[in-house]
This record gives sequence, structure tokens and C-alpha cells, in this order.
Amino acid sequence: MTGTINILGVPFSKLTLNETVHQLGEHIQTEQSKLFHLITANPEITIAHQTDQMLQTIIKEADLITPDGVGIVMAAKRKGEPIAERVTGFDLLLRLLERGNEQGWSFYFLGTDEVTNHKAVEEIRSRYPNVVVAGRHNGFFSDEEETSILKDIQQSKPNVLILAMGAPYSDKWIYKNKQKLEGVNVVFGVGGSLDVIAGKVKPTPAIWKTFHLEWLHRLLTVPVAKGQKSRWRRQSALPKFFYQAIIKRSCAG
Repeated sequence: MTGTINILGVPFSKLTLNETVHQLGEHIQTEQSKLFHLITANPEITIAHQTDQMLQTIIKEADLITPDGVGIVMAAKRKGEPIAERVTGFDLLLRLLERGNEQGWSFYFLGTDEVTNHKAVEEIRSRYPNVVVAGRHNGFFSDEEETSILKDIQQSKPNVLILAMGAPYSDKWIYKNKQKLEGVNVVFGVGGSLDVIAGKVKPTPAIWKTFHLEWLHRLLTVPVAKGQKSRWRRQSALPKFFYQAIIKRSCAG
């Protein structure tokens, strides 16, 4: 990848949010047949990448990896190759919906529970009336239902496929089904973004964002979905990341 910085083996894009949206928009407009797989990676994913061979392959083959976490930005600055800003899945989703509302793009929403998925899509229809909702489905499905979902995606050919099934599961699902996602232009995971849009989870207050503590706000307020690891256990990756990417490098330098 060009214009990237390597942090613990992950090549992070240096593009700003605006530049990333522009690149995705250009891809949708000019490369209709090629699937563009974007990954928003945070410190947790970066640490998991070190021992998860499948995740290593997925990241190696991804088209773009954005820095979804202030820790990534801090590590880049420590290396002397600063990244301008975080580029999160939530921010990307909102900006692409705005652009899609102008251009009449189509979106398919896959993930979270049925009630939340339905509410989020209805809210999106209300806020962005010119966006085409190509389809939607909750993230709890059987193998048989998965086959039907993939057929629905193939038939509807959305410009943007949004997954809200948590990381890194969303990216593993994308990778597993890449050959079956014919007609999709752009695909990426958005974590709990549909939960926020639906009103199930409140947006992070501005004061938490000011001090880059969105992760702590989620840790204290967002419930863990059934079948997922404890959020406290997942956040144990943060001290590992800061030691390996920031403290250890600082001591070595």
C-alpha cells in the first residue's frame, strides 16, 4: 500500500477522513467490478493480528486500513511519521451516507440484532432520503440463511455493503465470502455504529472525545452482545499495544 505507516506489522493509511471518502467515492464511480475491502483497525485488532494467522492474511490483502484509535495516531507520531487524524468506521459510514444521498448510491446493512437493524435502517431512510437501501439483515443467521443473504447481496449489487457484526468477525466474514460478493463496490465493518444510529447506544459525549476516551465510555456504558468476549477482557489489548508500539519504542529510541 502507498502512503502508509507500519505499526506492529499493520500498514495504516495516512489519508484523512475526507481523503478516504474521496478515494472510496472514486472507486464506486470508476471501478464498478472490483470489490474494495476497507478495514478500520484499532489497537485491539493490531495486537490480535500478531497471533491470528487468518487476520494476518486478511490485513495483507485488504485494500485500505484506516487508523481507528488514538493509540494508532500516537504510535505514528512516536515513529516520526504522523497520521493527521483517526478515521473510524462510524465517521466513514456517516460521510458515505451523506455522499450517497447526493449521488443516489445503494447500501446493504448486515449486522446487529433484528430490532436495532430495522430501526437503524429506518433512521437512515429518514435522514438520507436519496440513499437506496438495497437490503438489510440482522447479524444472527444460520448457514442456510447465510446462503440466502449472499444471494440477496449478489442480486441487489449494493454500492456499499456495511457489516455490523463486531471486529474482527466482520472482516473474517468478508474475507471468507469475497468471491460471493459480486457486484459490491465497497465493503467494511462499522462495529456498533448501527446501534448508535438506532438509538440503542448513546453517542459518545463531546467531553470524552476531547480527551480521546471514547474507548473508556464504551467500556463503561455499552452492553456486550451475547457470545462476545467481555469488553474488559477485550480492552486488555490496550496496555499491550501501548507497551509494544509506544513505550518499548521510546525506550529503544
